Amino acid sequence: MGLETFLPCTSFWSTLRAMKYSNGKSYLSFTVLRYAKVLCLKSILIILLASCSIPFKRPLNTTEETIIIENETVAKEEALREEALAVHGTIHKPILGIERLHLFMDSLTDKRIAVVSNQTSMVNNTHLVDTLLAMKLNVIKVFAPEHGFRGEADAGEKVHSTVDVKTGLPLISLYGNNKKPTYEQLVDVDIVIYDIQDVGVRFYTYISTLHYVMEACAENKKQLIVLDRPNPNGHYIDGPIREPQHRSFVGMHPVPIVYGMTIGEYAMMVNGERWLRDSLVCSLWVIPCKYYTHKTNYVIPVAPSPNLKSEVAITMYPSLCMFEATTVSVGRGTDRPFEMYGHPKFPIDEFSFIPTSRAGAKSPMYENRICNGYDLQEHNQKRKYEINLNYLIRAKQLLGDSVSFINQPGFFDRLAGTSTLRLQIEKGWGAKEIRAEWKPGLDAFKATRSKYLLYP
Repeated sequence: MGLETFLPCTSFWSTLRAMKYSNGKSYLSFTVLRYAKVLCLKSILIILLASCSIPFKRPLNTTEETIIIENETVAKEEALREEALAVHGTIHKPILGIERLHLFMDSLTDKRIAVVSNQTSMVNNTHLVDTLLAMKLNVIKVFAPEHGFRGEADAGEKVHSTVDVKTGLPLISLYGNNKKPTYEQLVDVDIVIYDIQDVGVRFYTYISTLHYVMEACAENKKQLIVLDRPNPNGHYIDGPIREPQHRSFVGMHPVPIVYGMTIGEYAMMVNGERWLRDSLVCSLWVIPCKYYTHKTNYVIPVAPSPNLKSEVAITMYPSLCMFEATTVSVGRGTDRPFEMYGHPKFPIDEFSFIPTSRAGAKSPMYENRICNGYDLQEHNQKRKYEINLNYLIRAKQLLGDSVSFINQPGFFDRLAGTSTLRLQIEKGWGAKEIRAEWKPGLDAFKATRSKYLLYP
């Protein structure tokens, strides 16, 4: 814009200079032009100031049809964090995508909005849906993932579509027979906002819901906005890569069990690697976090599902979830699921637990029976940087050949993403031998992952 304004001005000045030294008959014209010059300069100054002060959206990192929305101005709450950084040298609490709604509010005006969310879609004790409604935005429906909108349904429990009592909005389940929004469910929608807390594990189904939402938006030409959140297991990458023949709702993509990416980064990878049906590309905006790195030790403030109630459980989940396809309990039906494991036939030791029916575990394995086992809470003082295979190996050894261990081999293979791990455990392989088999796949995945990282 500077060039377009500068060239006419230089021509204008040349004309004035010539008239200044011409005869007096041109004095009146010169006076008029002099005032015109002042008016012109003031107008140019106003335009320049206005153009410099307007916040603008810029892509930090993009793939085709993917925009990472940032803003050159710093909002009030972000300025406070900047001050804290200067004073203390560190910031302990990242700013989440949901806290940066100001970056795209103009894009939501007069739009019909659908929200994909659950009980984790909170900021300052207020749900995203309530926040948007308070801003007088036109939220018309809510899509809910596994465990439902309030996060109270058991794992695998059918979630029914209904109406939210508080807001009166229709709630549409994206679990069970309706995993992907249909044309009829999106036809009256302009923009979809996805905000769900993930835990960074391949078989945790919120990323599968993300896949189907992206696919539906691509098919129906709808805009998708992903509000990014930190990954509590985002500091490491581990596990076997999912093989094509084991694709399922607990393993949609060829990634390791622990993939070390936020939900926003993961959405970019789904787009960039063309993992949607027919290589479709979703029109995607990602609202990134601030003051977050993959080394950040982030504690989730709201339980992401009924049986991941604590930081310990979320940390142990990648190592323990494959027990779900075995005869060994991970403590569902206790106060601390995924912080222990046990079996009635394990040798009696210092620790035991009794699963009982309760919210989130209405019919737990070994209900009302004593399970001998291991309390892992005391072993979780340090951050984990790999999946602990020794839990599976030890359980197999304790049960021996007289008691079935992996009693759901198909489900175990879907969780692992491969049949190889099950066969290795059954043959008595050690953890070091098994892990060596993972390395080539992990190296290849890390190269793919690096293309989509928003955070160091």
